[in-house]
Amino acid sequence: MVYEHFAVGRRYPNHCAFDVACHVDDSEETIKKMSVEKNMLTYHKTTEKEKCFITEWKYPGEYAVYNSVPYEEQKKRGFGFANPANHFYSFYDETKLVGFINLYEEKTEIFFGIGVNPDCCSEGYGQQMTKTACEISKELFGTKPLYLEVRTWNKRAVSCYQKAGFVIKGEPIRQTTSAGEGVFYHMVQEME
Repeated sequence: MVYEHFAVGRRYPNHCAFDVACHVDDSEETIKKMSVEKNMLTYHKTTEKEKCFITEWKYPGEYAVYNSVPYEEQKKRGFGFANPANHFYSFYDETKLVGFINLYEEKTEIFFGIGVNPDCCSEGYGQQMTKTACEISKELFGTKPLYLEVRTWNKRAVSCYQKAGFVIKGEPIRQTTSAGEGVFYHMVQEME
C-alpha cells in the first residue's frame, strides 16, 4: 500500500489550507492520470476531507448559486456528498485540487455532475474532467448514456460540455433544485 500526500491550499480568507492524505492501492490503479494541455491530472475517489474542503468553495457573483451546503449538514440530511449511491472522484493538477465529478446511476441513464475549484475556472479543467467522467462511466456502467442539467445562463459550462461531446436535448426546463429555482438545459452524451 502507498499513501499519496496532497497539499491543498486556497486564496480565500476564512478558509484554512489543509493537507489531504489519500490511500492509494497501486495494484488496483485507483489513481489514474490524464493530461490537461501540458499538465497531468490525477484522480481518485473523493475522500472525507476533500468533501469537507470542496463544500467550502465559494463562487463569485451569479455563480454563487453553486455554493454548497457544508458537508456536515449533507451528512445529517443524507444527500450530496453523503449519498452513498453517488460516485465522486477528485481531480488534482500536481498538488492542487482542481475539481470533482459525480456519477449517479439511474434506471436507464447516468446523471453526471461536476464542480471546478473557483480558483481554476476557465483553465480547461472542466472539459478534461468531463471527458474523463465519460470514460469512468463507461467502465462502471457500460453503455448507459450520460446526462446533465445546466442552468441556461451558464454559457461557460454549456460551452465546456459541448466541447466534451454533450448536446442540448429538447426545450429548456424550469425546475427547483437544492440551489433554488432555475431554467436548465438537459444535455446528453451517448456512450460509444
